[in-house]
Amino acid sequence: MNSLELKYGCNPNQKPARIFMKDGSDLPVTVVNGKPGYINFLDALNSWQLVRELKEATGLPAAASFKHVSPAGAALGTPLTDIERQIYFVEDGFDPSPVAAAYIRARGADRMSSYGDWAAVSDICDADVARVLKHEVSDGIIAPGYTDEAIEILKTKKKGNYNIVAIDPSYEAAEIEQKDVFGITFEQRHNDYKISADQLDNVVTENKDIPDAAKTDLVLALITLKYTQSNSVCYTKNGQTVGVGAGQQSRIHCTRLAGNKADTWSLRHHPKVLGLQFVDGIRRADRDNAIDVYISDEHDDVLRDGAWQRVFKVKPDVLTTEEKKEWIAQQTGLSLGSDAFFPFGDNIERARKSGVTYVAEPGGSIRDDNVIETANRYGMAVAFTGMRLFHH
Repeated sequence: MNSLELKYGCNPNQKPARIFMKDGSDLPVTVVNGKPGYINFLDALNSWQLVRELKEATGLPAAASFKHVSPAGAALGTPLTDIERQIYFVEDGFDPSPVAAAYIRARGADRMSSYGDWAAVSDICDADVARVLKHEVSDGIIAPGYTDEAIEILKTKKKGNYNIVAIDPSYEAAEIEQKDVFGITFEQRHNDYKISADQLDNVVTENKDIPDAAKTDLVLALITLKYTQSNSVCYTKNGQTVGVGAGQQSRIHCTRLAGNKADTWSLRHHPKVLGLQFVDGIRRADRDNAIDVYISDEHDDVLRDGAWQRVFKVKPDVLTTEEKKEWIAQQTGLSLGSDAFFPFGDNIERARKSGVTYVAEPGGSIRDDNVIETANRYGMAVAFTGMRLFHH
């Protein structure tokens, strides 16, 4: 099939709409179930490229959770720790496959942003991935294939209308790509730049030590940024994103946004948060929102009388500002990638507050010396990759 008609484009008034191959060849995607829309396919094709490249770069299964053409989270398929099982609410007795573990971690990175996501996995979608998605609010999934059991489970979602898309894993985009804006056609080479640990050799700080695990985290950050709306900054740790700051005009605002998300992820490990007792039958979205608000400065919204009883079995003590600062100050070993150079050392200052130790950015600012000096002050290791990763 060369063309697929869509209900409408970005908005209901934008009709007609379709996806098609200009060269007359068959589409590399097949709709297994549902009726994906225009934005669904934008998410699907961007997220597929991300997880495919993560798998190629690391050799591990990979997954992503996308919303509005940017990743809310991305992760590799490593075993879940006991704490991760707890903060990602993995059911007792469920031992997820590597690709399912990747999606659990990708979605768990920022569960608020992943609500209603588009999922992508690098490997065949198995029944474990489907079982995870069955309980989540999600628009659809793209994968190179599906087991029969996975399709059967996924078809129970959305009254049988859950979007399931398969993509030919051997498909490669044409070298030259085009898009129209306001009736004018733009043309450029497809961004086929391959990201690997080789781009991390130019360490410009006094601290030259970037362990292999941190290199993997930096590669994860950079590949994630390649498919994130610019400007963008990404924090990672232990093979998953923990904060993505996308689409900001100011780079420091990217770093702050992603850093705040990383802080929230870190605080979800705090004993007070792990000890929250939720009422029986609480919906996942309500539980996720309650955690987010409890951690924030707006905690009174879920702790005041008449509110906490709807969420918690027992009214929790406030997680104080002092406790949050103390907990975040203990964090270390996070990695950070930036899709373009840091113009000033303030980005390094903000990253350090969230526990960042390792940084990868293109370099090339007239203030690189200030960035390096700031990183040296905190013993951080910074690699200049020499490659910008803007995505629009």
